[in-house]
Amino acid sequence: MQATATVLVYSDDAGTREQVRLAAGRRPAADVPPVEFLECATLPAVLKALDEGGVDVCVLDGETVPAGGMGVCRQIKDEIFNCPPVLLLIGRPQDAWLATWSRADAAATLPVDPVEFADSLAALLRGRLGVDA
Repeated sequence: MQATATVLVYSDDAGTREQVRLAAGRRPAADVPPVEFLECATLPAVLKALDEGGVDVCVLDGETVPAGGMGVCRQIKDEIFNCPPVLLLIGRPQDAWLATWSRADAAATLPVDPVEFADSLAALLRGRLGVDA
């Protein structure tokens, strides 16, 4: 198992980024490595971080403006070779179909539910890192 996993968190709202950090904690599950967060508030910062590599999972806020997480998800799935899995934060459960359209690997509603979020993040990390559940 690698020493740490890098989770990119994209939101223009510092409070949302904090919710993600607090919900995930230092380690979202016992069988995945501890996580380090790479926070991005703009689309150019996300694209730069992904181009540099080393990101294991992306958490994208669908409510971010002007470039929402759904559109960003679709864009990076098209443009980034071996794109990391994406956990999309959606404003309401009815928006789950939009998460599917954007090709997100998982979705969680805002405000972030710590148990739901940590479970989803851990599942994506297991898949990306090849960790057996």
